[in-house]
Amino acid sequence: MQQETGIVYLVGAGPGAVDLITVRGAKLLAQANIVLHDALVTPEMLELCPQAIKISVGKRSGQRSAAQEHINQQLIDAARRHAVVVRLKGGDPMLFGRADEEMSALEQAGIQFEVVPGITTAMAAAASVKLPLTKRGIARSVALFTSSTAPGETTETRIPDCDTLIQYMGGREAMLTAQRMLANNFPNHYPVVVVQSCSRPDEQHLHMTLVQLAEGLPHCEGPVLVMMGYAMQKRLFSV
Repeated sequence: MQQETGIVYLVGAGPGAVDLITVRGAKLLAQANIVLHDALVTPEMLELCPQAIKISVGKRSGQRSAAQEHINQQLIDAARRHAVVVRLKGGDPMLFGRADEEMSALEQAGIQFEVVPGITTAMAAAASVKLPLTKRGIARSVALFTSSTAPGETTETRIPDCDTLIQYMGGREAMLTAQRMLANNFPNHYPVVVVQSCSRPDEQHLHMTLVQLAEGLPHCEGPVLVMMGYAMQKRLFSV
């Protein structure tokens, strides 16, 4: 007789602020028996699931992290012991969230799962700085990309051919991207907005140019998103 297993929900926590998780995501946290969460999930977010076992499986740049294969096995083991398992991921699970690997592992183990979308940081950052990623006559295409790679992959990131470029996990990688863009004849004054710790109390914005970005960013403790393109030009406010 096949052992009955629980269901795993891959839930997007949004950019950080607890009130930016979806209603469905918050309801699932309140029902969860166990929550496996990323390092970027805030303590306030975890207060939505006081009844649940909470396990940190986060990955942060420069810090030791749980191997993805180990996380996959933890999800499988949790589903064999608990009815409702939540894998809580920063932003949206389907964007730079390693969701494909986790879903594949769950499928191979015969475990049911569902995906609950979240607000990805690019949208939250655009709202925070009040600069749309698309603008009529200026920007009609957007690319979301990262320099983070799998073992054995090249770190040379192709510059997307889009009007607005959004680089996740910015930092030094964004500086290298800016240098490549300048080498590919992007103008020195190309507008850039850097958002650190989006939607959190310590959120910071930095408006700069591509040539300034190529010189590097100040040290940032929180997650960094870099937005580039003419849609990022400051508006002239009438008030």
